[in-house]
Amino acid sequence: MASNFQHMGGAGIEIQGLSKHFGEVRAVDDVSLQVQPGEFLALLGPSGSGKTSILMSIAGFELPDAGRITIDGRDVTYLTPGKRNLGMVFQKYSLFPHLNLLDNVAFGLKMRGVGRAERQRRAEEALATVRLDGYGQRMPAQLSGGQQQRVAIARAIVYRPQVLLMDEPLSALDKNLREEMQLEIKRLQLELGITVVFVTHDQGEALTMADRVAVLSNGRIQQLGTPRALYEVPEPRFVAGFIGETNFLPVRIDAVNDAGARIALPGGSVRSVPAHAVVGEMAAGVLATAAVRPEQIMLVAPQSEGSLGATVASLVYSGATVLCIAQLADGTEVRARLPGAGCPSVAQGERVGLAWSDDALRLYAEEASA
Repeated sequence: MASNFQHMGGAGIEIQGLSKHFGEVRAVDDVSLQVQPGEFLALLGPSGSGKTSILMSIAGFELPDAGRITIDGRDVTYLTPGKRNLGMVFQKYSLFPHLNLLDNVAFGLKMRGVGRAERQRRAEEALATVRLDGYGQRMPAQLSGGQQQRVAIARAIVYRPQVLLMDEPLSALDKNLREEMQLEIKRLQLELGITVVFVTHDQGEALTMADRVAVLSNGRIQQLGTPRALYEVPEPRFVAGFIGETNFLPVRIDAVNDAGARIALPGGSVRSVPAHAVVGEMAAGVLATAAVRPEQIMLVAPQSEGSLGATVASLVYSGATVLCIAQLADGTEVRARLPGAGCPSVAQGERVGLAWSDDALRLYAEEASA
């Protein structure tokens, strides 16, 4: 990789009270967050959650109805995109089919009046940075999807921006290539030290690449934290359901004290939930929802103490794991994801017990599910 592209450094971003409406729809609803210099932040959420509108507001392609955006301490809220010194990678690569890769990457520099020798040198450096050195004379049609994506990234960093914005750039790639590019983009970000804001609806992508993830729904940030924190300690029920796989079980509160809550699970089994895993206000006699990850469930003998009795409905083998889908007596479906190696030998229709540690549970009050 060319030395001029090493340690470019990143700029901090601060968003204060950002709102954006499209008619009656609140695409972004009073969002505030800070992105540290050199941080990789993922904006994650379902379609319509506001993630792309936030990214477009940072880029300057959309102007907010309220709020303020600063980059490296400079107010850019109403500046045009060209005055923000940002790199942008879109979902569609939009390479010029009639230009070779070198001219594709150098095109923006040409529009900015950079001399031919200088823009060619910088384009070659950018291609080397994304591991496409020696490819400059090839045409876009000669490249794979992953290579075209690398050219799009080279085109974005050729300006040497301090911030790189990426709008679902890997969604058009197949699974294996997408996973390869996730690691490649993360490598590039670490080597350059650049700040990255990355929009995705793929939670696996966000957890793999980001230093922190902002989970959005209905134009608001539901939770902001490290991938591990979001997965292991999801605060609202929405995040528990959106990040990874989760079983939600209807329960009744038997008792509440300083240590936590005692709950009655479907079928009458009583378990304890520690106070740190109780989300929302609880009271004895009310209904609530318990959450447990499939990989935290073990299969034990039927009627084992503290377990839930269930019937195996189906088994799905996927190599590293086996997904056991079981049904409780009331019809509630529970999924257990078991290690492929050493998985207990069970068959469809067999009675089993489902067990987990108390620390595996999180308890959400009824109102917390909204």
